[in-house]
Amino acid sequence: MTRSVWLKADGTVGDWESRKERITAGLEAGVDWVLVDETDVARVRELGDVNVAAFRSDADLVEDAESEGAVADAYVVGKNGEGDGTVDLPPDFSGSADLSTLRRDDDRAQGAYVRILSEEYERFAEAAAADAEYTIVVGEDWTIIPLENLIARIGEETDLIAGVTSAEEARTAFETLELGADGVLLDAGDPDEIRSTCEARDAAEREHLDLQYAEVTAVERTGMADRVCVDTGSLMEHDEGMLVGSMSRGLFFVHAETAESPYVASRPFRVNAGAVHAYVRSPGGGTQYLAELASGDEVQVVNTEGDTREAVVGRVKIEKRPMFRVQAEVETEEGTDRIETLLQNAETIKVHTREGRTAVTDLDAGDEMLVYYEDVARHFGEAVEESIIEK
Repeated sequence: MTRSVWLKADGTVGDWESRKERITAGLEAGVDWVLVDETDVARVRELGDVNVAAFRSDADLVEDAESEGAVADAYVVGKNGEGDGTVDLPPDFSGSADLSTLRRDDDRAQGAYVRILSEEYERFAEAAAADAEYTIVVGEDWTIIPLENLIARIGEETDLIAGVTSAEEARTAFETLELGADGVLLDAGDPDEIRSTCEARDAAEREHLDLQYAEVTAVERTGMADRVCVDTGSLMEHDEGMLVGSMSRGLFFVHAETAESPYVASRPFRVNAGAVHAYVRSPGGGTQYLAELASGDEVQVVNTEGDTREAVVGRVKIEKRPMFRVQAEVETEEGTDRIETLLQNAETIKVHTREGRTAVTDLDAGDEMLVYYEDVARHFGEAVEESIIEK
């Protein structure tokens, strides 16, 4: 599931300067969508590159917008209509104007906005979800239960967007029923709150890995090889690095170069990852060869607790360097399995052992290294159910 943050910036926020200030803060924080009145679409386009959703007003405005090139990425019904309670809900939903607009063949609207004023509005949101690409629900006097009901009933037929007013509410929405809402609509102008909400989205997206220790059985000099340094476009923390290895089923944790040394300055954007043939774990659970990485690609950054995030590759440096072959054994349900990788013979390359951050030059047989192990084969980086021998 890909989570999203929508920022509410329609006329209820205030005048254009107030809306503009909120939208600018959202662009800087990395929101995915901005929800505005239809007349503001062109203005938002001028501020930056972001998905724009617009409350649908009059059909003529949509046609005028198309002629001026100011078309929203999605149109939403419900404001000043049945969805927000301005117009009473019909006894029979088949007579709903909002739902009829969603069902039109000309794709007049892709989203529905519903304030959950009662149980009847909850049912209305469920009906809207059958046709809406995006179903935005905003609670009034409720917290969790209606959202739980909608998550359970709607399933994957729509993107369910929960209205929130803070990052804390966003975290709750993303965690509800362990599945969480697909996105949140934030109604807040504080830049810190907007940024924290985007951080909550990122945290909900991240994969957690169960890392384990493997016993080192050999550390041998192997001569020269083409070594790859992966420089990312973001700084890494002291406990972060990447997972690399010669065998896709067993990847070694290699620290980022965050530590100071008497001879070399720290480079907290860099992981000296190993030889060109090795795998590196990528977001979503795939792998890539180190040699194939290029600027603009995404790699997975992981910390020693197994928490992950994504980082953009800014540069890849490949140079000939002397290498070590590091071999280790992992305890599995079937017994033990051997995994290995090549790492540069240099004091600045650090792995993680039971004793903590350890230079590969100080690594000995009998030490225990942090690794990620999964007993799967891979084809073009994707896990497959077949027998592959790596040695």
